[in-house]
Amino acid sequence: DSLRMFEMFLGPLEQSKPWKTSGISGVLSFLKKLWKLYIVENKFSVSEENPSKEEFKILHKTIKKVEEDIDNFSFNTSVSTFMIAVNELTALKCNKRAILEPLAILMEPYAPHISEELWKNLGHATSVSTVDFPIFEPKYLVESSKEYPVSFNGKMRFKIELPLDLTVKEIEDAVMAHEKMQEQLQGRVPKKVIIVPGKIINIVG
Repeated sequence: DSLRMFEMFLGPLEQSKPWKTSGISGVLSFLKKLWKLYIVENKFSVSEENPSKEEFKILHKTIKKVEEDIDNFSFNTSVSTFMIAVNELTALKCNKRAILEPLAILMEPYAPHISEELWKNLGHATSVSTVDFPIFEPKYLVESSKEYPVSFNGKMRFKIELPLDLTVKEIEDAVMAHEKMQEQLQGRVPKKVIIVPGKIINIVG
């Protein structure tokens, strides 16, 4: 699997590439990291908990990109996408079946041996190669909130995450109530408030 993914990672299939085996160890490290999402201290550790919104977003972002890459024979960018997904899921300490099961299916064309082992550990008697490809659901990539950088007198002071459906007045109220904005204003009324929903917040004091 390490060699297979390394060859895919070298670049587009139609291009000639220099043959250097030094990168195989990097792919092996990635596969070990993938394995640790499912197996911790030699024990199967996948839970039946419902995934978070962020975990679903990572999964469906990966499904979408891998689907596109397979259609375009861009296997090298699929490998990059898997590496990013595994890093993100590791950072979230994700061990949810609803995320890791589709991930094992996605990985099968790229790393069939480890995918088969993970699939068996997930409790399946049939081969992962016979399972339908996961379905991409766009709803998981729809952003419902925005992290705004808040500038005061031309300098970014803090960030605030707010729902995207707030009105300009509601955004302003939330920013003015924030303790860091109150520290900047020190009881003063701002001279000017510039708000572009979904983009920027700029306060002149």
